[in-house]
Amino acid sequence: MLMLLAGGTTTGCRQQMADQPHARPLEPSGFFDDGMASRPVPPGTVPRGEEPGELLHPGKIAGKSAEQLPFAVTREVLARGQERYEIYCAPCHDRLGTGQGMVVRRGFPRAHSFHDPRLLEAPASHFFEVMTRGFGAMPSYAEALPPADRRAVIAYIRALQLSRNVRLADLPPEDQEKLRSIK
Repeated sequence: MLMLLAGGTTTGCRQQMADQPHARPLEPSGFFDDGMASRPVPPGTVPRGEEPGELLHPGKIAGKSAEQLPFAVTREVLARGQERYEIYCAPCHDRLGTGQGMVVRRGFPRAHSFHDPRLLEAPASHFFEVMTRGFGAMPSYAEALPPADRRAVIAYIRALQLSRNVRLADLPPEDQEKLRSIK
């Protein structure tokens, strides 16, 4: 009786799921009409953790770099961009974007200044791609910065670039007065 009970309880211990027939990727298969085991990705599939939309991610339209940000830049967007910039970018690029951050002063390779002519002319998608994939000594920040935060950081970088090159005549009168009163 004990043998029968022990035999009955072990029948559920087989790895039947592992023993079932299955297709191996990149090997031929007679199951599908095209003879391939691997199936093509359905159109419109969005990878996990990514956002749909050619313009918003990765920032290109018909394969060309997007020149402008594809959304309205509000105070909230700039505040979020500044917050993320100061956490992830300022250690290398410094708070003004000159490339002389704290880690650079301690011996890490110099980061690019956002005020260099090349980066002043760079399209918004350039910054998105660099934050996503990394560039030179800079690692990828794709895991730390979701696409919406990357776009907010780009808006803040653009604000830094504009703030350094703004003409006095372009400022509101009250700001012009404040600057004139500084001695």
